[in-house]
Amino acid sequence: MARDSQAALVALNRFGFGARGGASGDLVNASSDPRGFVKAELARASGVLLEAPGLQSTQQLGQAVFAYQDQVKQAREAARTAAPADMPAPTEQKPAPRRNLSLNAAATEIAGQMAETKPADSPAKPETMQQGSAPPTAKPAPQPLNVIQKTFRTEALARLQRATLAECGFTERLVVFWSNHFCISASKGELARIWAGAFEREAIRPHVLGRFADMLRAVEQHPAMLFFLDNQQSLGPDSRAGQNRKRGLNENLAREIMELHTLGVGGGYTQDDVTSLARIITGWTFAGRQGQLGPPGSFVFNANAHQPGPQMLLGKTYEPAGLAQGEAALADIARHPSTAIFIATKFVRHFVADDPPPTLVARLRDVFIRTDGDLKALATTLVDSDEAWKAPLTKMRSPYDFLVASGRLLARVPEDPGAYLNNLNLLGQPLWSPAGPNGFPDTSAAWAAPEGIKLRLDIAAQLGARLGNNIDPLDLLEFAAADAASIETRRTVERAESRQQALALLLMSPEMQRR
Repeated sequence: MARDSQAALVALNRFGFGARGGASGDLVNASSDPRGFVKAELARASGVLLEAPGLQSTQQLGQAVFAYQDQVKQAREAARTAAPADMPAPTEQKPAPRRNLSLNAAATEIAGQMAETKPADSPAKPETMQQGSAPPTAKPAPQPLNVIQKTFRTEALARLQRATLAECGFTERLVVFWSNHFCISASKGELARIWAGAFEREAIRPHVLGRFADMLRAVEQHPAMLFFLDNQQSLGPDSRAGQNRKRGLNENLAREIMELHTLGVGGGYTQDDVTSLARIITGWTFAGRQGQLGPPGSFVFNANAHQPGPQMLLGKTYEPAGLAQGEAALADIARHPSTAIFIATKFVRHFVADDPPPTLVARLRDVFIRTDGDLKALATTLVDSDEAWKAPLTKMRSPYDFLVASGRLLARVPEDPGAYLNNLNLLGQPLWSPAGPNGFPDTSAAWAAPEGIKLRLDIAAQLGARLGNNIDPLDLLEFAAADAASIETRRTVERAESRQQALALLLMSPEMQRR
């Protein structure tokens, strides 16, 4: 049983988000056939897609944000017009400062959320007044969320709920991996924030078990990526728009396609190749609020901004063919041998070890090349490999993985994303908002710093204080690891001074922190 439990722990933690505390069958099912348990999700391709009430398309959201911005502009103009002539116009109201939560307050928020209490930012009901006591001071009504904030929270909640409820979570882990590989940042601006969830739903999820070339094209043509890396500002110097506006190339998207999305650093490209690719994808943009090129918020090819003529890229000449010129270039880059090596290495590093086993990297590289970038075949080969099961669980869970794993173990399906979002900010992994286009780091060292461990411990302690009275931590340990739990972890939980402390120690154990 110990061997089966250890394999089950690998199945649930390495490939998924850990066991669900309210689903006693997780560990049993994983123990009986660990590889089959993980691979079962790969057979349900439609399960990768995410549909939920309130989720809208990028085009719909583009129209919504443009309309919202117009309303704000009109309201400000009306306010200035209504001001008395002898008085200065009212200054623009600054947004409320971001709350600087203490560690305990932040941890209390996530504890309250996981305990299915009302959101911490909702006004609490006053306690029953004692005779002679003064009435409580009225609290200001909460400000309504604008369409951008509401959309972001709706998208975040749908993603969190899917991860919490998934049986294993392997396909959700694949979504997280590819979304971080092809990352955008919601902090770029209002368009990026309202499009962040739709970008993942439309450009990532449909292709997680499909072909890499198809995902690459969907990503690079998505308005969120074009906005994030400024390709809507890129004009071919010899194009009609470039000559009229005296503005030229923006190489941001072309550089990141080659450096971060496909070939990787040292992948055989030069600065001249970056410039050529930037010329090839001029005209790749999205329709603006006026809808002159198409429905606002939709991907469009603007021929007037496209650099005319043939282009040499990676030793091959691409004849002028408008949009097709760029699509042909992306298709070839997706099949480049350097792309296969780069993707295989990053894939193994994420799922197996910070130092990827070379034999496993080579095997995945060969599968990538042989199958023309079949990502389902790539994932299947990973699960079938002995290296993925024999390697110890040494990788530190990212903050997102840690919070989701804790929610699963405590059987708490989030009903509001606020607590998770606050704590992701606190732990240094704000949702869909990496600091740069290279995404969040994917090594243990990045998340194992003492400051980060202290924050996790504080959250775990608050969870224990809130939920410990109603939970037997030893029973929860059986759900999480059963016989695979180390003697040290079991003794630590058993010797805790209280259930609250035992629960906190369980959440900070290697069985919960490592994957």
